[in-house]
Amino acid sequence: MMTIATLFESVAKAYPWDVEASDELAESLSFIDSSLRAETVVRAGYGAGICSIGLLIPLFAFPVPLPIVVFFVLATPVVAVHAVHSTPRLLAAFRRTEALGDTPSLIGRAVLRMQVQPALESAVRFAASTGRGPLSENLSAHIDRSMGTPRTGLLSFADEWAEWFPALRRSAHLLATAQEAPEAERTRTLDRALSAILNGTRNQMADFTASIRGPTTALFAFGVMLPLALVALVPSVPMVGIPVNIWMVVLLYNIVLPAALVAASLWLLVRRPVAFPPPQINRTHPDVPDRLWTRALCGIAIGLGTYVGARAVGYAELAPVAGLGLGTGISLLAVYGPVLRVRNYVRDVEAYLTDALYLVGRQVAEGESVESAIELAGNRVPAETGEVFARAAGLQRRLHLSVEEAFLGEYGALESIPSPRAHGTAALLAIASDEGRPAGRAIVSMADHLEELEELEGETKRNLEEVTGTLDSTAAYFGPLVAGATVGLANMMAEMDLSSLDGATAFPTEQLALSVGVFVLTLCFILIPLSLALRHGLDRALISYHVGRALTAATVVYVFAVVAIDIVF
Repeated sequence: MMTIATLFESVAKAYPWDVEASDELAESLSFIDSSLRAETVVRAGYGAGICSIGLLIPLFAFPVPLPIVVFFVLATPVVAVHAVHSTPRLLAAFRRTEALGDTPSLIGRAVLRMQVQPALESAVRFAASTGRGPLSENLSAHIDRSMGTPRTGLLSFADEWAEWFPALRRSAHLLATAQEAPEAERTRTLDRALSAILNGTRNQMADFTASIRGPTTALFAFGVMLPLALVALVPSVPMVGIPVNIWMVVLLYNIVLPAALVAASLWLLVRRPVAFPPPQINRTHPDVPDRLWTRALCGIAIGLGTYVGARAVGYAELAPVAGLGLGTGISLLAVYGPVLRVRNYVRDVEAYLTDALYLVGRQVAEGESVESAIELAGNRVPAETGEVFARAAGLQRRLHLSVEEAFLGEYGALESIPSPRAHGTAALLAIASDEGRPAGRAIVSMADHLEELEELEGETKRNLEEVTGTLDSTAAYFGPLVAGATVGLANMMAEMDLSSLDGATAFPTEQLALSVGVFVLTLCFILIPLSLALRHGLDRALISYHVGRALTAATVVYVFAVVAIDIVF
């Protein structure tokens, strides 16, 4: 199977000359753990530009106007070169944004470990070892480089990331200060370190939300609604003597507008300062069905049936849109539905972690063992969170396992639950089981920290939803409804006998319905990922499922609107 790296290396052979690569490109490739050299990517960009010219040869098989051919010949190589050169930087920016979303959790784990045992080195190692992703890996690398020196690696780590997250440096210095602080001051210093990172996250996300409000509104108005509203005017343009053909509509609605919307979406996404990392669920998860992609056959069959049915009832111009939209949408729902259910289960497990930790912490502080407190939490905490604690308590009782093994072992309660938050919680409980009663206060503090983190995530998502909420409904409902109504009105105008007006003829609307229908489907692949990625980060299962749902709804609404206008009028 050809990987992206192999593809880049193959395309790079089309441009064998020497090139120079920027340090930024090399750093981006290193950050995303790519095996490609920066010079290879630069040559691949130029090679893609050369190869893209050959892809334009099929244009000459159609009666495409010469100006449009010239536009493609000039624009396509430039876009291909820029796309290849920008891909590593975009991937690095997305990965960095997601990594920084783990900052509050990482600092929180270090703070809570120091509350149990005020040793900065062990706290930093605990924070790195109990986390996943680039941030924890980078902290581990700084710790390894600091071995044999009086440093712990925390401050050098904070300095490296301070460019993108300034609050991290302040929080790290407060952590380092807490180690040497008197016991009476240590707790307050640790609380300030945690508050610094949480407030920094809140302030950066508030600034980002305010900064994208205007651009998002402009994208919605000028990139979606205005072009859809202008569809009704297209058939009347030739009647006033302005030469317009279907190729101009295709160029605008299926090439230029989607490209501009994609560019604007990427511009917005790379500016998001942090994105709270979603659960990573892959095909090897035990609750994900085998041969997941075979479920797409159901969608393909429905798509083919819809295509044939639309042609049979006399709407051949809508058949490709109806078949492609329903087929792709149902396929995505069938494939990613099971994955999304696993994701939602992980979120349900996290839902009552705060209550469970508070209960365990209070019991331990009163002299109970961590093991008995976990069993009590399993009985009293509701829903899936309580079930996980009950399962861990049962493993401890039947197999005489430690707290760490009961949660994180080979058959542990969290073994198949990819939740960094739950895993970090279990790791702290394992330490608390060794420390005993003094760890009770730290567990209660962790419950408070998790509650603050949940409030921060909820506040961030609510603020972003106020900005992006209209994008979802526009892609699935309002946009297709407006597009279908305007195409229906265009059909009415085309059927009117206006040949007496300066010999003008109406614009043929069969191709118009197809072109605008493709634009409606394209909006689902642009607006839905943009809206969800801004709110939740790049959660592939969540985005794919909602794109499938939007495609299904948009197809039905668009086709129904066109047919309804045709029947009524």
